[in-house]
Amino acid sequence: MSSIDIIEVKSGSDLKKFIKLPYRLYRNEKYYVPHLISERKAFFSRDKNPFFEHARAKYFLASKGGKPVGRIAGIVNDLHNEFHNEKAGFFGFLDCIDDPEVAAALLNSAENYVRAEGMEIIRGPMNFSTNDEVGLLIEGFDSLPTFMMPYNPPYYIGLYEKLGLKKAEDLIAFYLDDSNPISERWLKIVEKMRQRRRIRIRTISLKDFESELEIVRIIYNAAWSKNWGFVPMTEKEFQHTADDFKKIVDPDLVFIAFVDDEPAGFILGLPDYNPIFKKMNGRLFPTGIFKFLYYTKVNRIIHQLRVITMGVVHKYQKLGLDAIFFVDIYNAGRRNGYNCAELSWILESNTLMVKAAENMGAKPYKKYRVYEKEL
Repeated sequence: MSSIDIIEVKSGSDLKKFIKLPYRLYRNEKYYVPHLISERKAFFSRDKNPFFEHARAKYFLASKGGKPVGRIAGIVNDLHNEFHNEKAGFFGFLDCIDDPEVAAALLNSAENYVRAEGMEIIRGPMNFSTNDEVGLLIEGFDSLPTFMMPYNPPYYIGLYEKLGLKKAEDLIAFYLDDSNPISERWLKIVEKMRQRRRIRIRTISLKDFESELEIVRIIYNAAWSKNWGFVPMTEKEFQHTADDFKKIVDPDLVFIAFVDDEPAGFILGLPDYNPIFKKMNGRLFPTGIFKFLYYTKVNRIIHQLRVITMGVVHKYQKLGLDAIFFVDIYNAGRRNGYNCAELSWILESNTLMVKAAENMGAKPYKKYRVYEKEL
């Protein structure tokens, strides 16, 4: 039996292997959607990703018989620990063959790193934080993941069960389509909510993007501040993310709410580009860009949107803004040719949001789990 070798990624060639390992590992997985390789290079770059202005990470590769068989990152997010007043390390990007020994060796490498940094608990998968892809898919393996949601084969559940990890939190993805439209009764209730106070809801303006961005950033950091695992985004992180979203956002699917002219909440829906990214197979050039343009402009194959985030400032959370947002984005999506949507992700413990999704007629159809382990 071949021994397991673990190396820390230090060279450019090692990073290339780290990035490309999932493409080879999951090439026969029906529902795996590759990231764009060019995007992953920038994402893992300590110089290009503003996450690393308040965090640090080490990447590890596992091999058997000279063949790469797994990877993991150990992560220390100083902003998280400052915000939550804890000493938590994280692991992310755990991809490996169906081999408990390989998985254990990888996790051990991440544990040793964060323990050496003074951390007392390790939590994951976080790729890199709750502002990115989060969780292990544990239910709902019969469809593609939506845009910016993670994917893993079912065998990972067994691997995690053998790693000494325990459940920290579950994240739920809800599904809504035209087969179960919003009831007239609920629509009437929502319209009454809309009239309760001086509530004004409008779509975002791309012409005044920077001003709109600052409004959204303030709402975001205020609305999520009490949520499990939340980490406030720095101005650079928010700008970096917004610059990426601006290239692909549909402004008809972004709403901002004001109460008495004060910013009170927002909701962001994005077209689910994953069916196209599946066809691009991780490559933007030389043909990927043409596939993207063809399937978005000529032969449109996107019929689903992902409601990627929605938040309401705490003092306005009992005004029904969440329900109003869901109705407005549902109607906007139907007008723009989308016949279904994923609402993801919602914390299992966020009973207000879970209830709002259920009132819409949305059904839970995927579940993701974040695990933890004391060090």
